[in-house]
Amino acid sequence: MSLSLPPCPNSIKSIQHFLKTAVEHESRDPVITYWCRLAALQNGMSLDKSSKESLAVLLPLMDWLEATKKGQTSNDAIVNEVVASAHIENHAMKLFLWADKEDRASHFNKNVVKAFYTSGILFDVLSVFGELSPENEHYKKYAKVKAAYIHNCLKNGETPIPGPLDGGNEPGEELSGGPAAPGVSSSDPTVPYPPNQQQPGFQQPTPPAVQPYSNPVPQMPGGGGLPPPQAGAPPPVPPTQQFDSMNIQPVVPSVPASGSGAVKLSVEQVSKAQKYCKYAISALDYEDMNTAILNLNKALHLCQTGQDMQ
Repeated sequence: MSLSLPPCPNSIKSIQHFLKTAVEHESRDPVITYWCRLAALQNGMSLDKSSKESLAVLLPLMDWLEATKKGQTSNDAIVNEVVASAHIENHAMKLFLWADKEDRASHFNKNVVKAFYTSGILFDVLSVFGELSPENEHYKKYAKVKAAYIHNCLKNGETPIPGPLDGGNEPGEELSGGPAAPGVSSSDPTVPYPPNQQQPGFQQPTPPAVQPYSNPVPQMPGGGGLPPPQAGAPPPVPPTQQFDSMNIQPVVPSVPASGSGAVKLSVEQVSKAQKYCKYAISALDYEDMNTAILNLNKALHLCQTGQDMQ
C-alpha cells in the first residue's frame, strides 16, 4: 500500500528523516518502513496534533499504519514489539558495523555516510519501544556524529580521520567501563568489530513464536488510533548462523554448584544474559573466537550463579 504525503510543515519538520528512511526501505524491508512511519507519527503527535497543516500529514499516516497492520497480522515483526525491536536493532547494527569497518579502513564515501546516518535513525526508531539501552544510545550518538563529520569533510575536500574523533569515544566503550584513545581500534571484549564485514543487507531470521501484545489506543482528532508500543520488554536474542565447520573449544569457567537447582534470574539479568549471547553471535559472524568465548562464558556464569563474572 503506497503512501503519498504533503510536505511537512515547520512544526513537525523533524519527522522528515523518519519518513525518508521509511520510503528508502519500502521495497526491500517493509518492517523498517512500518516502524519508521510509526516513529514519525508518535513524534509528530507530540509536536503538533492540532494545526491543519500537521493533521494533513499525520492523519493519512495514521490511516496507512492502521491499514498496514490489519493486512500484516501474520507478520510477527509488525504485530509484536519484541520481534520488531530485535529486527530493527539487528538491521541498525549491521549498518553500523559495516560503516565502522569502512571508516576504520579509511574508505570514505557517500555510502559510509549513508550507512552511519541510517543506523542512527534506526536507533532513534527503537525509542518507540521504550528508553534506549546505554549501549544503543551510545551507538546512536556515535553514528550521527560520524555521519555528519565524514559528510562535511567530503563536502569541503578534506580527508576524514578514521575511527573515533579527537576526544571522542570508541563505539561500545561504555560497556567496558572506560574511554579508548582516539584512533585506536576497538579492543573492548564485549562488543566485537568486524575484520571482514560484508556490504549491508542480510536475510532476516525467522522470529520466535510469541504472543502479540494488546495495547490501549491513543486518539487523534478526527477519530482513529494506533496502539503505542509497550516499553520494557527485552528483545530476544537473534537466531545464530550455522557454524558447524568451526571447531570451537570454549573454556568453561569454574562455577560453584547450586544446591537448590537453577538460579532464578530477574528480568534485568535475563536481558543481560541475552545480550551476552547476542554479542557472542556477532563475534562469530566476524570470526572473533576470543570475544565469542568470553561472552558465552559471561552468559553461562550469570545463568548459573545470578552474578556477573569478574
